[in-house]
Amino acid sequence: MTWLRALGEVVRSGLTIEETRLEPLLALRTAAGVAIVIGSTLWLVSPAYAASAALGAFSAGGATFQRTWRPREVIALGAGAGLALSTFVGYLAAGRLLTFLPLLAVWAFAAGMAWAVGSTAGIVAATTVGSMLVTITLPTSVGRALEHAGVIALGGVVQALLILLFPIRRWGAHRDALADALAAVADYARRLRQDPTAPFDAEQLMTARDAAAVTPAQARTRPPVLHGPRGLAERIRPVVAALADPDVGAPAEGPGRERARELLAAAADVLDAAARSIRCGTPAEVPAESADVLRVDDEYEVLTGPARQTAERLVELLGEALEIARSGGAREETPTPPGPAGARFMVRPTMFRLVPVVVRAVRCELRPDSPVFRHAVRLAVVATLGYLIAARLPLGHGYWAPVASVMVMRPIFHRTYARAVARLAGTLAGVALATGMVRALGPDAHVFGALAVVSAGVSYTLVRTGYAYTQCFTAAYVVFLLGMGGQTWEQTVPERVVLTLLGGVLAMLAYAVYPAWETPRLPGRLADWLAANGRYAAAVLRNYADPTPRHRVDLRRALLASRQARAAWQETYDRARQEPVRPRGLTSREAEDAQEALQRLSRAAMLMEGHVPRTDSRSVPEAERFAEALEADTAQAAADVREHRNPDWGRVEEALREWDGAARDRSPVVRREAELQKRALEDLATAVSRTSLERDVGSAREERRVRAAEAAEGDGRGPEHQEK
Repeated sequence: MTWLRALGEVVRSGLTIEETRLEPLLALRTAAGVAIVIGSTLWLVSPAYAASAALGAFSAGGATFQRTWRPREVIALGAGAGLALSTFVGYLAAGRLLTFLPLLAVWAFAAGMAWAVGSTAGIVAATTVGSMLVTITLPTSVGRALEHAGVIALGGVVQALLILLFPIRRWGAHRDALADALAAVADYARRLRQDPTAPFDAEQLMTARDAAAVTPAQARTRPPVLHGPRGLAERIRPVVAALADPDVGAPAEGPGRERARELLAAAADVLDAAARSIRCGTPAEVPAESADVLRVDDEYEVLTGPARQTAERLVELLGEALEIARSGGAREETPTPPGPAGARFMVRPTMFRLVPVVVRAVRCELRPDSPVFRHAVRLAVVATLGYLIAARLPLGHGYWAPVASVMVMRPIFHRTYARAVARLAGTLAGVALATGMVRALGPDAHVFGALAVVSAGVSYTLVRTGYAYTQCFTAAYVVFLLGMGGQTWEQTVPERVVLTLLGGVLAMLAYAVYPAWETPRLPGRLADWLAANGRYAAAVLRNYADPTPRHRVDLRRALLASRQARAAWQETYDRARQEPVRPRGLTSREAEDAQEALQRLSRAAMLMEGHVPRTDSRSVPEAERFAEALEADTAQAAADVREHRNPDWGRVEEALREWDGAARDRSPVVRREAELQKRALEDLATAVSRTSLERDVGSAREERRVRAAEAAEGDGRGPEHQEK
């Protein structure tokens, strides 16, 4: 992708309205926290204190809207404490550039490294940098600095108390994650009715697993319905895939196919009902005709062989889903053990036990090629450089430039540039709106305080619709706060616009000068996914060779590792497609073909997982030999992909020939799936293998293809006219 096209995508992305469900009650509660803090400090102390308190309440409230599975009150308290600490420490070093600039650089670098822990930590840490830059201009002594830090922390405390006193949809995010997982499997079952080889994205299942990890304190109050249905969705997914597949399940045509479609439709209805029940906490109706379909009659059942076994297994699993839907999710009353020892829940570390986890995560990212490390370096340089440049300009409020840079910068190219565009557009609109109201109403601190609260509430309401739209009302909020402090619009409006533009430009230049491109990482991510898929497929095969509980545990671990590797690949691939970088080692066409081949390899393993025998079933010794060959070849091929060598599947082919020569094949279904895996590996080799000449001219060919596609798009021609 060229820079011109990338910038066009950035502008469209930054100004796009994201379709999402608004949460006005949550926004109202958070805005009430801002109102309480502003009103009390304005009445009891002064507008300057009200501005500090409003910053803490607004930022702490905004932190609670981040995607996290920890209690919201803990997030609010943590954000308030971080803002207070950064304010006080910043004031101690303020006054002289010799002391403040090193502190600002170190603090910004640490805030950038916080992304190693997660996006929530990174965003909250960036907010503390902004707090350091803004509020150090307010106090006049160490004592006053402590007071301002205290009122900032008070804003976080007020938000936490409101969350405790007025809970809204307690465990609602966890319920939604679990319901979305069941709904994703329901949608998958419906798509399988028309396309027996439809792909499945496990993102919702991964999110539900992440939400299922709780602290011991959370486990004591978690609703019983959140304990088990996630595993039910995990077990149903391979079963519906195996039933729909014409190679190992129902026949491609005839009564058997119609029966499979009926079962898949009924499965979708039952899973949707279970999802509604979990989301709302009330019983859900299941269509009577769907319940009637879930009967396997010995005399009239048209499915035979493996397809019938799969149908019986599906009906058994859907019986559990029916129980959940009809009971409103209250079928399990036994409380979960509170401690981690022998607990039946996935443990999430408490805030204190999180410290060593954070240290390990940060240590892993302290390397020059890490995107997080590069983001931290950019953040430190831009914050200090922006502060220096703005300080020398004949404008007040110079901190707005580095604050704008810090708040828009992300470890990802596309997000950084899109947020810079969105922040400028939102700031222009918000400043224009607020300026008009300020001029119409005249100076009145109490009116401006009320308008600031209203702006905060609207900003919270729109927080998930797009950064430009929430930034519009955030900018208005800041203008009203400054007006509450006695500053006229002539002093603030031009300065904020110019300095926001400066901060956005600095953020964009920083990424262009010191980037962390994802495109060169594609071969490594593909290799990781290939190796993980090989281990997952081998784990499935070993359950046929020796169906024991230990191998089932190994299968589960391999499946989770494969999903994580696929998610890492998909994330890198999506980011690389938005970068203005030439492909290195793997062109976009090769990446697409390799991704399709690995998806087929994973799907073949999933189909085999749907037929995994029970513990007391007979073994398939040929599966063990094929599993060893598959794991060894995929591990070697992963190394070959990293080094840009052509992979080879000699051991897999030899194991498959030995399987063909076996005296008696006791599992033809497994043998067919092994053949599908071999074909997927051959397609992968075709996708990534290149001759010496192709290695030299591959990037040039890809560049010509991209230019031709852009030209065709500009001329209004369809994909059929693009260069092949």
